Amino acid sequence: MDARSGKNNLDRLGKPGRPGGLSDASRPNKPNKSNKSGKASKSGKPTKFAKAAPVRRDGGLRAGCARGGVAPGAFFCPIDSKCGGCEWLAVPYAEQLKRKQHEVEGLFGGLLDSETAVRPILGMDDPRYYRNKVVSPYVGIWDKKARQMRVLCGMYERGTHRVIDSDECLLENREAKRIILTIRDLMRRFRIEPYDEDTDEGFLRHVQVRVGHTSGEIMVTVVTREDQFPGAKGFVRALREKHPSITTVVQNVNARQTNVILGDKERTLFGPGFILDELCGLSFRISSKSFYQVNSTQTEVLYRRAIGMAKLEGTEVLMDAYCGTGTIGLVAARGVDGNPGAARVIGVEERPDAVADARNNARHNGIKRAEFVAADAGEYMHRMADEGAPLDVLMMDPPRAGSTPEFLKAACELAPKRIVYISCNPQTQARDAAFLAERGWRIVEMQPVDMFPHTSHAENIILLERR
Repeated sequence: MDARSGKNNLDRLGKPGRPGGLSDASRPNKPNKSNKSGKASKSGKPTKFAKAAPVRRDGGLRAGCARGGVAPGAFFCPIDSKCGGCEWLAVPYAEQLKRKQHEVEGLFGGLLDSETAVRPILGMDDPRYYRNKVVSPYVGIWDKKARQMRVLCGMYERGTHRVIDSDECLLENREAKRIILTIRDLMRRFRIEPYDEDTDEGFLRHVQVRVGHTSGEIMVTVVTREDQFPGAKGFVRALREKHPSITTVVQNVNARQTNVILGDKERTLFGPGFILDELCGLSFRISSKSFYQVNSTQTEVLYRRAIGMAKLEGTEVLMDAYCGTGTIGLVAARGVDGNPGAARVIGVEERPDAVADARNNARHNGIKRAEFVAADAGEYMHRMADEGAPLDVLMMDPPRAGSTPEFLKAACELAPKRIVYISCNPQTQARDAAFLAERGWRIVEMQPVDMFPHTSHAENIILLERR
């Protein structure tokens, strides 16, 4: 659809339900040197289309071995140098864990005393295929040999909008990846045109696949530029014939010219429009927009350790600050590994939509000891302190930027017995810990967790108590 004229431009790739699909090799004009696109404009001349990175196809993914230039315990990927998703793929996993342990400890050097229990990093038994959410763009390129358009899907080249065509990924759930590829193949049959971000034309922008780690339920979200989806029923039927494991399909409409993947409008094409998954014995409802950790295996490890470090005995009042959809707070209310949970959990989160999800998750699991409030956590703690309300454990999991001085001052004012601080950015966590140390707190225990193998990122938990 031409954004200015409102007319369809179907010369290149057929729109859903319309003639002229990807397999029609007679229509495209060969792009010239001054214009690399194979997409025809209304004048019949090629127009610009999305860029694609050159792809090496000289070998698939494989585990490290003594031969082939891959170190034992490391992995090889033919697009590793371009993708950037796995900075440490060529580093043996045991060495990755050692590096992360060393780097995290180095950040906290001056904050750890002789009595601080520094635990070894918790890694994965099998550090592959752990991402339960897979997102792929779809772009059209001119195939010089076939003299027709070809659709690429995969990931963006590091620091660019160039798409790297990828059939395999060591991080992504394998069934999710297969679904991404099947949709690429179905585009020919259903004449679905890939979106071109340069011209703001085309139909299919992205596909997001979410897989329930425990439940096995699968949600496919098809992100389209236009509301109308001709042939949607046939498309969904064909997709499920290839992948009967799919339990729901959702269309998300994003008509904006933006880098944001998901739009605001959605309709369910098949199934309930959400999936359920189990985490630490609780069931959570996950929609296309729900925040849910992408590595469920390590999320359970993280939550069990964090709640264990809180030393709950069944009588405590616990606050889950920056609670999001309430996952860790609800697990803390229920308890883990046969141990008691908190007597009362207060989840505080600024986003009303996340609070609504948290309340629904509490009802879904029959947990009545947890309440969720849409408020600024620092201001809420100030009010609790003014009212003399008790708080035994503060559990906090802020964004990568860390907490704020206002929040940390409020925490000191409320003076809980223990603070369990979970962080996806140990640098800002160390900064915040130094702020608390200046006000009479010390780190009693530290536990790194490897949430994202083959990357430089590490999660870290610290337990702080007053001196």
